[in-house]
Amino acid sequence: MKLLKKIIILFIITCNSYAEDKHPTILVSILVRNKAHTLPYFLSNFESLNYPKDRMSLWIKSDHNTDNSLEILRQWISSVKDNYHSINTEFIEDGAQYSGEYGPAHWTTDRFNHIINLRESALNFARKFWADYLLTIDCDVFLVNPDTLNYLVSKNFTVVAPLLRSEGLYSNFWYGMTDDYYYQRTEEYTPVLYRENLGCFNVPMVHTCVLIDLRRKESDYLTYVPSRIENFNGPNDDIIAFAISANRSAISLNVCNELKFGYLTVPLEQNDQLNMDYEQMINIKLEVLNEMNELYVNDLLKKFTRELPRKDTLGFDKIFMINLLRRPERRRRMNICFDELGLEVDVLDAVDGKSLNESFLESIKFMPEFSDPYHKRPMKLGEIGCFMSHFNLWKKIVQERYEITLVLEDDIRFEPFFRHKVQNLMAEVRRMPNWDLVYFGRKRLQENDEPWVDGSNYLVHAGYSYWTLGYALSLRGARKLLQGDPLTRLVPVDEYLPILFDKHPQDSWKGHFPRRDLVAYSAAPLLIYPTHYTGEKGYISDTEDSFLVPEVLKVTREDL
Repeated sequence: MKLLKKIIILFIITCNSYAEDKHPTILVSILVRNKAHTLPYFLSNFESLNYPKDRMSLWIKSDHNTDNSLEILRQWISSVKDNYHSINTEFIEDGAQYSGEYGPAHWTTDRFNHIINLRESALNFARKFWADYLLTIDCDVFLVNPDTLNYLVSKNFTVVAPLLRSEGLYSNFWYGMTDDYYYQRTEEYTPVLYRENLGCFNVPMVHTCVLIDLRRKESDYLTYVPSRIENFNGPNDDIIAFAISANRSAISLNVCNELKFGYLTVPLEQNDQLNMDYEQMINIKLEVLNEMNELYVNDLLKKFTRELPRKDTLGFDKIFMINLLRRPERRRRMNICFDELGLEVDVLDAVDGKSLNESFLESIKFMPEFSDPYHKRPMKLGEIGCFMSHFNLWKKIVQERYEITLVLEDDIRFEPFFRHKVQNLMAEVRRMPNWDLVYFGRKRLQENDEPWVDGSNYLVHAGYSYWTLGYALSLRGARKLLQGDPLTRLVPVDEYLPILFDKHPQDSWKGHFPRRDLVAYSAAPLLIYPTHYTGEKGYISDTEDSFLVPEVLKVTREDL
């Protein structure tokens, strides 16, 4: 009998071990107003979350729209309504503006009160709905990590938020709050924002994308309404009221950065226009391109449905990108960037250093005493290929008589608002009577101050610099670079340029080039940076990953 009992117990335990619990139910609160320009991005990413949709219900409210937000919402809801457990909507067609409102980023008292009431309504609806969790999320959040919800639920916090990145230092959490309930910058903030410190952190404020565990009794004390907080004398603000109600109830607010979850746009200032949001969307998409693997990016960008801008050359006669044929993944990524930025770019096939033979190497001459300043070695084949790629482009510029050209390499990322910044920069450059080259991206090698160009807000006199990530070049400048006759005394291209504008620290090298009158400036701040730095995951250098010239000549002659 005892043996039979043990067998039955073992059978029950075994069966239970194969049982799988259902995912907790989540009500998702989404508020929409004049977000037609971000909704396709928000909805496509939200739909890609791999949390079971039959365990999710949606609560969507939208009013006071002057764009086609409602049309987009209805179209999307129609396509997904059978996937989610339920969708509760309230769309108000009339009432385009609040009384006294004069712009999309102007918050009147009535508008604040309306948002507070909507957020509280969502919280109460979720409680009455018996949802396990409430996810309150704004539609300018882009969760590019499909595992975000599963991760947040697994943390088992009453209140938790995924860290979201944006332009600059803005994010969806505070690490400090003043006694009168305003934002306070602390030393702990940036290491968390930049993920130098990883984990989940107890902070005084989370907002914009927040998951609340409603199964916990303590969550009953949470509110978005300031008047419901006893002895609260702070501002009439929903997220501050929520934070204080949590604090008064000893509920921790947690932000997690162990994974890269996604992005959010910076709120518009009162005088900003909606086109600033469009620019932020471009920046976010380009940032996604920098960080995600190619297959995932391609899949993601297909869902980012938006009419791409009409392409132009930003006022340059030509824009060129140098790319190795055996790096098609870089070409594809850069072409996506150009599509997003609206840039018309010609691709120039780079000279592959690995394909250079002894006959070519013997047709050029190297600077006799050249040795790499850092590695103390001769030139590598990759460096020769890089130089010849730029050299061929300089010849093309002179042959075609392009007055102003932008030269780009294929391993770069663009600074936010790139188009706008280039236009401002080049407006100053065109006022310069004489200029030859302007660095858009570089590695500054000297600590000496670089003086500002007289009357300029965006240009400095370039000092000793490495890298040829991107630069503007005049026809006169291209001629000077060719007149230097570099193939009779070859050095790497990022040594050659500082020699010609007479900022190279090696005087003996400069002696090989008696004419050093290239007029070189640099954008300040820079407009282009490398996608990866030495030692980072994903870093590839086709110049460093190649043979030394003496080794190639030795092997070739031994083969003969």
